[in-house]
Amino acid sequence: MRVDSMTPEDWPVVRDIYEAGLATGEGSFQTEAPPWEAWDAAHLETCRLVARDEHDAVIGWAALSRVSARPVYAGVVEVSVYVAEHARGRRVGLQLLTALIDASERDGRWTLQASIFPENEASVRLHQRCGFRVVGRRERIGCHYGRWRDTLLLERRSAVVGLQVQDTSERARTPETA
Repeated sequence: MRVDSMTPEDWPVVRDIYEAGLATGEGSFQTEAPPWEAWDAAHLETCRLVARDEHDAVIGWAALSRVSARPVYAGVVEVSVYVAEHARGRRVGLQLLTALIDASERDGRWTLQASIFPENEASVRLHQRCGFRVVGRRERIGCHYGRWRDTLLLERRSAVVGLQVQDTSERARTPETA
């Protein structure tokens, strides 16, 4: 198995893996994958990865999306990791998430967040193994298939990015304070 950058040509298989994960009810509040254009606009171009098996078939994917358009949160992003059902248990998620962490740090991102249903224990363990910690439980944060669901909020703070104090606030960028 190898991890590569995702290309638009990978989208049909990425979408299928995504929709299979959504169908379990464990992956996300989403109920179906969006069209390529919407998915593309919502995810960082620099941090999109696929795992390929020995036959070059895509068996998993990982990507980052912004949590806010505000400059102060430029380094804070949300993680998505999905693995094809037939490839689970083969450390695909671990390799993808590890590679995504490396890519995020090369891209200057200092905090990775993941919102995971508490019942998805395998995903919680995977993230914890990669240095994420549970920072809270959001109770009844969204309605999913007719019932209110909780999520765990996990985050990972980089040990190499964002160590210097850098004021990215709106006030710091106005002419009056320069």
